[in-house]
Amino acid sequence: MSKILNSIPSIPVAETVETIMDWLTSNLSALFSFVQNGGKNAMDFITEMLVAIPPVVFILVIALIAFIATKRKFGLAIFSIIGLLFIYNQGLWEELMNTITLVIFSSIIAIIIGIPLGILMSKSKFAENIIKPILDFMQTMPGFVYLIPAVAFFGIGVVPGVFASVIFALPPTVRFANLGIRQVPRELVEAADSYGSTGWQKLIKVELPLAKSTIMAGINQTVLLSLSMVVIASMIGAPGLGREVLSALQRAQVGNGFVAGLSLVIFAIIVDRLTQSFNKKK
Repeated sequence: MSKILNSIPSIPVAETVETIMDWLTSNLSALFSFVQNGGKNAMDFITEMLVAIPPVVFILVIALIAFIATKRKFGLAIFSIIGLLFIYNQGLWEELMNTITLVIFSSIIAIIIGIPLGILMSKSKFAENIIKPILDFMQTMPGFVYLIPAVAFFGIGVVPGVFASVIFALPPTVRFANLGIRQVPRELVEAADSYGSTGWQKLIKVELPLAKSTIMAGINQTVLLSLSMVVIASMIGAPGLGREVLSALQRAQVGNGFVAGLSLVIFAIIVDRLTQSFNKKK
């Protein structure tokens, strides 16, 4: 049996992928260069704006948002003040701003792409059968693998980090948008049909409002997955707290690595609680 298996020629999967990548990088290099330059300039601009805000003002604004979002409860607001002051005290404020920029861009792109795809899946069984295996592939593939095409397309820097983060963080938004719309009670959809609603009106006024809670849960997961890619993206030059973790790892500096990791945890908790509070029913 082993002789028969050994006699079967290997499928040239690696060679095919290399050929496709070479074709893309050679024929679409102008597009990739435009996206890289434009994305880098936009993210540098956002980061400079965030850094220009006095840290005390930024911390107070975040605390105020947390206070309002949690219906005038002080827990998250106090935690935000203490946590962000700790990050500033450790000299990691600029790295935090870079991390916020990366998370904002990757999350927004993933949401803009993910929600329409989820709606398409909920409306078309054919589209669902095609997209679902792709999402399975995206979720099970190790995050480090996404760095390879990111570097091939965009080189080193923050743009390939955003590219890899978007691929890694996209599936939850797509899946939850699909699930939320499919869970809308059939009776309400039929009632909208009986009143002569168009497909667009039915989607905007009935299905999306009722699926809001589920879609927001997917967005919450997308934001957290984008944040989890910060350390991995630092391996290809993405700035931020992830770079501090990577630098501490390379130099075996346990203390610096712990502080940078703790800063990421603090930021992740603030982001998670804020997105969850926006999802609470009125």
